[in-house]
Amino acid sequence: MDNGFIKVAAATPKIKVGDCGYNCKEICRRIEEVYQQGVQLVVFPELCVTGYTAGDLFWQQSMLDKALDSLLRIVVPFTKEKEIAVIVGLPMLFKRKLYNVAAVIYDGEVAGFVPKSHIPNYSEFYEARHFSSGVGIEGYQHINYFDDEEEEKPIVGGSYIIKNFKLGQKSGYDYAEYDDEYDGEYDDEGEYWEDSVPFGTNLLFQCTNIKNFTFAVEICEDLWVANPPSTGHALAGATVIANLSASDETVGKDSYRKNLVSGQSARTVSAYIYADAGEGESTTDLVFAAHNLIAENGTILAEAEKFTNETVYAEIDLDKLAAERARISTFQPTREADSEYEEIEIELQKRKFVFERKIDKSPFVPANESEREKRCEEILSIQTMGLKKRLEHTGCKHAVVGISGGLDSTLALLVTVRAFDSLGLDRKEIITVTMPGFGTTDRTYNNALKMIRVLGCELKEVNIAEAVELHFKQIGHDMDIRDVTYENAQARQRTYLLMDFANEYNGLVIGTGDMSELALGWATYNGDHMSMYGVNAGVPKTLVRHLVKYFADTTEERKLTEVLNDVLDTPVSPELLPPKNGKIAQKTEDLVGPYELHDFFLYYVLRFGYAPKKILFLAEKAFQEIYDREMILKWLKVFYKRFFSQQFKRSCLPDGPKVGTVGVSPRGDLRMPSDACVREWLEELER
Repeated sequence: MDNGFIKVAAATPKIKVGDCGYNCKEICRRIEEVYQQGVQLVVFPELCVTGYTAGDLFWQQSMLDKALDSLLRIVVPFTKEKEIAVIVGLPMLFKRKLYNVAAVIYDGEVAGFVPKSHIPNYSEFYEARHFSSGVGIEGYQHINYFDDEEEEKPIVGGSYIIKNFKLGQKSGYDYAEYDDEYDGEYDDEGEYWEDSVPFGTNLLFQCTNIKNFTFAVEICEDLWVANPPSTGHALAGATVIANLSASDETVGKDSYRKNLVSGQSARTVSAYIYADAGEGESTTDLVFAAHNLIAENGTILAEAEKFTNETVYAEIDLDKLAAERARISTFQPTREADSEYEEIEIELQKRKFVFERKIDKSPFVPANESEREKRCEEILSIQTMGLKKRLEHTGCKHAVVGISGGLDSTLALLVTVRAFDSLGLDRKEIITVTMPGFGTTDRTYNNALKMIRVLGCELKEVNIAEAVELHFKQIGHDMDIRDVTYENAQARQRTYLLMDFANEYNGLVIGTGDMSELALGWATYNGDHMSMYGVNAGVPKTLVRHLVKYFADTTEERKLTEVLNDVLDTPVSPELLPPKNGKIAQKTEDLVGPYELHDFFLYYVLRFGYAPKKILFLAEKAFQEIYDREMILKWLKVFYKRFFSQQFKRSCLPDGPKVGTVGVSPRGDLRMPSDACVREWLEELER
């Protein structure tokens, strides 16, 4: 395990229907392949020891015997002293009834047998002709392990090492050779112990030394029913679900199958590993495509190319699953579930593997363009409807927006225009106020004026320099000392003017600050920190840019597109210090750090509650081509310090619409004490 991740695989061997020995050797080939990749759990298809399409051959005792025998002689010993759990499908008699079973194998032992619960008997499926449902069936299956030299001599089941056993060689592939030790469980008279293996659908396999790693099994049709067994498994504690399947391929079925897998992983807040039958199955009437899938809480992490028998891999984030279950109050395990399940403990030591999971640099922003456009429209609609409701409720016919020519105020104005349009109100009733000061540049000033004119809003211009200078005289501040007093006095003067304009016109002051600024406390208390409705309060800075870009790309007003594109090209700045040579002297990201990093930190701190070291690990992977570890660590420390120390500002935020799963509103998503200590978070980063 690496920072809460384990590597898993879904593998489909090429089989020969009815040739159990051949099939088991092919299974071992795939085990070796995935083991070399650092995999700790691999899932194989339904009935892959015999082939799913064996039909009435399932009634042949010789094939049933050979299936279990091949499993015990070939697959089971191959897993000895390997840090991997293997799940394989085979037919099995239990209490004189035939079941479609998944065998869970670990370290040279069978840890459990899980029968299929739901037996399909419609269309091309005739499973009820051969198999019984495993619902309500439980007990122990007694199995014997045999010495390969003496066919009839049973040896000890359980913890053992196979005597003088060699899988043999094939095509230059060297299978492991096992030594001739027993585990000392024979008595002097040659008696043996049978291995009593748990049998039932109520089995949970808990890895005792890997946090949050408990897995359970269901088989094919179990996923397709109204109430899949995996729902109960998850409520009983399973974080990973394995599905051994033999789903034949028909036109369009792959999409439905994929939706089922992703949907069930979302409902159960789990990882779901789906291994499908493929090449080698009988094609009398059916074709199998080996459509292997791995999902995590609704997201498909890996998907095989159909008809290739491709093994797929994924790194499962166990911490994420645990965090989601802890956060979602409606995910409630039942006492009945706890009492009905038998837990089987296994131990898998940590293994090194190449971390290949793609970590998105911008978790708030969809990478896919069409999805991103859809997301932008949805967010704008949420912002618009929130403001529309507030205007309707208060009876206000005017809105007051401070316009700087920057991204945040631009977005706030665009949303306000949409809200007024939806209410049928004249845009002239939107009072836009530009308030140039000591740091205002011609570029931002002119962009503000152009945008207001194109949108058709009312313009008010107030130069705040004279008022701020008077204020400095009143409080005895030296104009040449350009400190926090120098900066914040300007921000508060602007808010003072906006509030008075709102009173003058009986309107609402629309807040412009975004969620990233609020998370960092990058706002002047009772300055730009305050408004009457903050439309951007739920939007992170990285997403603000895309929302403005979406407006620029979709508007039919060419002049508006031009000004919005220039706003997008302007460095983010509060413009509170005098410009240098006419250009912005104060760049926010030089002072507080890159917003793309801070938004990344914010997402994983609030969404999943990850530990600092894990966030650092993920950030290194996501930004490895942009920032080095030292730079990421520097800004991560800044994030934690500011996030903890600035909660008092967030505790008294004005209302604003929630737009995503992460928010900082004190009334909903973030009920954090204002005086919480950050020491332990920072110390973890120092270790």
